[in-house]
Amino acid sequence: MPNRKTGYCSDDVTRAFMVTVAYANLFPRDAQSRRLASVYLAFLHHAQLEDGRFHNFMDYDRRWSDDTGGQDCYGRVLWALGYGVAAAPEAKWRRVCGAMLDRALGAMPVLASLRPAAFAIIGLSHAYDATEKNEYRDAIERLATSLRDAFANEAAPDWQWFEEAMYYDNARLCEATLRAARALDRKDLRDIALGTLDFYSGVTTENGIHVPIGNAGWYRRGRHRARYAQQPLEAAAMVDAQLAAFQLTGNDAHLASAELALAWYYGKNSRGIVMAQEGGGCYDGLEEHAVNYNMGAESTLAYLAAAYAMAERAANVATR
Repeated sequence: MPNRKTGYCSDDVTRAFMVTVAYANLFPRDAQSRRLASVYLAFLHHAQLEDGRFHNFMDYDRRWSDDTGGQDCYGRVLWALGYGVAAAPEAKWRRVCGAMLDRALGAMPVLASLRPAAFAIIGLSHAYDATEKNEYRDAIERLATSLRDAFANEAAPDWQWFEEAMYYDNARLCEATLRAARALDRKDLRDIALGTLDFYSGVTTENGIHVPIGNAGWYRRGRHRARYAQQPLEAAAMVDAQLAAFQLTGNDAHLASAELALAWYYGKNSRGIVMAQEGGGCYDGLEEHAVNYNMGAESTLAYLAAAYAMAERAANVATR
């Protein structure tokens, strides 16, 4: 049952657009996924402001409740648009995504935080792969500098990371650096990306199980890491980061790590609880003594995105 009091948000619509595009590519004859993808893209088109930024929150009566969305929203929409430029099954959708992305580049200076910058890099890397436009490459280079500098400021022999703590969507920082390294052909970024991913994997792998950083305290340098509450978006981020590492290196160990992260949804987790449910929903969180049985949009879409990413890779191997 939808909670109509919360209305709509661009953050979730970006996720939904990418999931339906991925599904449409896996199953080209599925009309429902195409219909939904067009609805989500239309929402994002409506959300874009004159200066290239985006609204985030819309009330159930279809009125925007904010002047503009924050940095996370902006970065996530760029991610979705870049993915659309590369992967949308309709040429007209790819054109719309490209026009919106180009317009959004003018607002790039608003990105002062690492995660929004990482989201934007991921989207821009997809768009650059598809078009080789210099504007996208230049934007990737500017944003990648912030990741490189953050790592240089925080890294130590016992702490190979971008920040003084691990918070949410951690593996996206690794994925973005990996994608930037590939787009720019930069060895320094490649070394940082693979080193941080290896460090993060070591922190989040316990006895052959993926154990994401919990948001009940996070993981600050020199302190004990939080093991709960584990969020579905963390496993999805790890799947994508490991697949990006495999694309860059060809090392099968990264595929095994991606499969381990995906298995978190199916019960190979620290509580042995199946998080992914029949019909595609996913529970919201894994607690130490309980499960959050709500199945919100973020959690469900994270699971579906991870599952489709692995399915896409399998389909690509099968058609070679």
